[in-house]
Amino acid sequence: MSFVEQPVAIAAPAARRSRQARVVWGDRVVTVGGDAPVRVQSMTNTDTVDAVGTAIQVKELARAGSEMVRITVNTPEAAAAVPYIREQLDRMGETVPLVGDFHYNGHRLLTDFPDCAKALSKYRINPGNVGKGDKRDRQFGQMIEAAIKYDKAIRIGVNWGSLDQELLASLMDTNSLRAQPWEAKQVMYEALITSAVESAKRAEDMGLNGDQIILSCKVSGVQDLIAVYRALAQRCNYALHLGLTEAGMGTKGTVASSTALAILLQEGIGDTIRVSLTPQPGEARTQEVVVASEILQSLGLRMFVPSVTACPGCGRTTSTTFQVLAKQIDDFLRLQMPVWRGQYPGVEKLKVAVMGCIVNGPGESKHADIGISLPGTGEAPAAPVFIDGEKAMTLRGEGIAQEFQQVVESYIANRFGEGRAA
Repeated sequence: MSFVEQPVAIAAPAARRSRQARVVWGDRVVTVGGDAPVRVQSMTNTDTVDAVGTAIQVKELARAGSEMVRITVNTPEAAAAVPYIREQLDRMGETVPLVGDFHYNGHRLLTDFPDCAKALSKYRINPGNVGKGDKRDRQFGQMIEAAIKYDKAIRIGVNWGSLDQELLASLMDTNSLRAQPWEAKQVMYEALITSAVESAKRAEDMGLNGDQIILSCKVSGVQDLIAVYRALAQRCNYALHLGLTEAGMGTKGTVASSTALAILLQEGIGDTIRVSLTPQPGEARTQEVVVASEILQSLGLRMFVPSVTACPGCGRTTSTTFQVLAKQIDDFLRLQMPVWRGQYPGVEKLKVAVMGCIVNGPGESKHADIGISLPGTGEAPAAPVFIDGEKAMTLRGEGIAQEFQQVVESYIANRFGEGRAA
């Protein structure tokens, strides 16, 4: 067998090109862009007026891994509740920054409720919803003035569902005069990008620092999002927030968001992400955080929780024991992470394998930090356990699942605890 001269290149995301922004609450500083890690964001779906209920959901999202949480601020009552939400979070020891989502009346709310403006760490401004005609510049200016006064970051978030219609009409008129007019979708792309970039430049002209500005141009189509952000990244160096708006629920929303965001992140585009899932009945709001974290972890950009490798099952794995154990271990690891982050530094890099037969079981288990190969059809009722690539023991009997979980807990304590080897 002969070998080629050059090895296969190891895949890695491209280097990111954006400037760094800062989102601050008290002593907590979340850096966005530059060489900072890609950040996970989420948004509550509670009534903001319910300060206690909103604070509880914010904490749940933060514990799940969200590094910034956006709340709706749409009425005077909601604006008045924001300081109390922040107060509740501080009492619970939760320092996650709050982002205020403003539309239509944000200029009034930030002016009339200064405690709200102070309690938020970032303002989301939609250029398509800040007013029309002469009012647009004045009302946009009031929001920027609040950000400058209170030293807050902003996200200029353009959305194709609420695009500045005057800007779009102007670009369509210009397009009609071209010798070879662009397609309507291309004009819409241009309107999204122009709205975001020109609004950011206007904010800087007013005195807001560029490191306090984050941009987003959200659409609901995968190919549309990829096209818009590729162009946006070429046209500016502001930090960029990625998200497929109105992605949908269940597998549709998860797959669409994962596809679009993964392609852009692999190209070095994107500094914060949100997966905008429609919750299925009874589903926790934290699911959108789990999916966002999994996207980053799958690309090797971040590590949030230990990974569990498990085979899909086939005719050789008629027992469901490995399926039950894989879920049990995965749920256990996720549940423990809020405590383990401080107790066991580095535990998020742990790799566990739960396999269902002898074909790939021993090999996958050896590749993991700790793994188990459960017996498949016709195999002896024994489950070898591999630790750091070596067979450490064999489990037998009805208590294999419980015994393996104890082995995992012991391994974590020994490797990542205070008594771990230097």
